[in-house]
Amino acid sequence: MSGGKRDIIFCDFDGTITVNDNIIAIIRHFDPPGWQPVVDDIIHQRKSVRQGVGELFRMLPSAKRREVTEFAVSQAKIRDGFAELLDYCRENDIEFLVTSGGIDFFVYPVLEPFGIPKENIFCNGSDFSGERIEITWPNACDSECSNDCGMCKPTVIRRYPPSAYNRMLIGDSVTDFAGAKLVDLVFSRAQLTEKCRELGLPHIEFETFHDVIRHLRQERTVIR
Repeated sequence: MSGGKRDIIFCDFDGTITVNDNIIAIIRHFDPPGWQPVVDDIIHQRKSVRQGVGELFRMLPSAKRREVTEFAVSQAKIRDGFAELLDYCRENDIEFLVTSGGIDFFVYPVLEPFGIPKENIFCNGSDFSGERIEITWPNACDSECSNDCGMCKPTVIRRYPPSAYNRMLIGDSVTDFAGAKLVDLVFSRAQLTEKCRELGLPHIEFETFHDVIRHLRQERTVIR
């Protein structure tokens, strides 16, 4: 990128770093009654992410904590090129943040092998102390966001002003829509690609993180 600014990447987790959507995989596997309409409401933005995800996990008993955690971690598949992208970012002084609507009990253990500092991972929390699983929201919306995001990606992005950073987002779904409107460039898949086309946002489609690396290398070659 350009202009003496530092490059920074905000990267989604579910469906982006991982091939699958881990929240949907968990709920589908344990199959509590009434989950599908809630998922449909989230996808079609009839319910906020915070409201919908909270409702989904409240369907599961806290007593299943071990089974839920083990299933989530065991079935998560990392998208090709992720480790290489992290290496590229370290070698080229690109700051890399994970901005995830996922939950701490599976996000942290899945990412642990990759050496990402914990302070660079933003996700939702979990509380298993009651009868039902409760999701907690340590990264809430700021005064400029009214989307009820749960884990508010725009709030995190705004901490890195465009005067000092070239901001890039990598994502795939409804949780990335608001953040995509703020950054300089979006690497998109699936629903996020459709939204970028609809809104006319600058975006590059990707399938693996090798595609992202290839574009970043091209940009730096042009600048040099």
